[in-house]
Amino acid sequence: MTLPLPFAPNFSTRDVLTVSQLAAAVKGLIEQSFGPVWVRGEILQCRSWSSGHWYFTLRDGEAQVKCCMWRTYAARSGRPPADGTEVFVLGTPGLYEARGEFQLVVTRLLPTSALGDQQREFERVKEALARDGLFDPARKRPLPRFPSRIAVVTSTDGAALRDIVTVTRKRWPCATLLVVASRVQGDGATADLVAALRRVNRLEDIELCILARGGGAREDLAAFNDEGVCRALAAVRVPTVSAVGHETDVSLTDLVADVRAATPSAAAELACADRREVLRLAADLAARLGNGLGRWTRIAGERLERTADRLQAAVEQQVERHSHRAERLGARLEALSPLRVLQRGYAVAQDAEGRVLRRRADFPPGLPFTLRVADGEVPAHAD
Repeated sequence: MTLPLPFAPNFSTRDVLTVSQLAAAVKGLIEQSFGPVWVRGEILQCRSWSSGHWYFTLRDGEAQVKCCMWRTYAARSGRPPADGTEVFVLGTPGLYEARGEFQLVVTRLLPTSALGDQQREFERVKEALARDGLFDPARKRPLPRFPSRIAVVTSTDGAALRDIVTVTRKRWPCATLLVVASRVQGDGATADLVAALRRVNRLEDIELCILARGGGAREDLAAFNDEGVCRALAAVRVPTVSAVGHETDVSLTDLVADVRAATPSAAAELACADRREVLRLAADLAARLGNGLGRWTRIAGERLERTADRLQAAVEQQVERHSHRAERLGARLEALSPLRVLQRGYAVAQDAEGRVLRRRADFPPGLPFTLRVADGEVPAHAD
């Protein structure tokens, strides 16, 4: 089929193609130019749909192509191959017209029994990190409960940062986020990530570090499987959270970090306390404290009352005992008192200086003296 040239002299609107016509024309050209071909590459994200069809990506170090394998052929191949499996596929190049996507319709799939280059590098790095103890659960550090300054290593253009900011403002708005910008995919991403993680160690008062990236194809997450990035993450001086890709994606940084989060939003939830939960907990603690203080105050009051009763009884008992003793001593003193003798009719003679006159010789004629009787004194003198 000859395609019209829009600016040719004989151009007219009758020669304009619709999108469907263009897609059909391109599909025809591809199918006429190629028959079935064998292609070698690595399997990526092979998914078996409920219809029984398989959809996956075939890649090498420089390119990739979408593939589909209809149910009849997929059933002959057994289970869907794992990511990174190197295979030979027999397929016919074509165009999926509904989406305008180039694709390879696969009829046969034969594993080469070898891992692809990227998967081999992944396994090498994983083994090296495990050998050095970077996956050891014993080195994992707990996250701070109420961090006030959090470093976030990610791209400033991605949705990951927006998700982290949104969740943090909602859950723990008093926290400060310090964004350490870095490319997260493509050329130079690994060097950027290593430099950003080292920069975190120079920030003051940082309590937590989040390494984040949104979802993407496996090759988009390759920087987070780099050995240098993993070792830089392990060297961060504060607890770390790795949130790379979707929930089903697991990178080597997820294994090295102290905590792995399924998504960037989940990382923010793990890093920050929920202020509503904290307020509820504080209210519960205040109520429990108030109830406890009231109970102990009541118990202390009851104990004080019982102590006061015992103290009063003890004081009364001591007063009564000493009172009886005082009465006995008073009776004895009263019995020995000279006044009692005087009350029986006796008198005591005393001179002017108060000396008691006991003998007759103490009364010379004319001596004035005083007689002390029971109810007072009587002046007298000797004849």
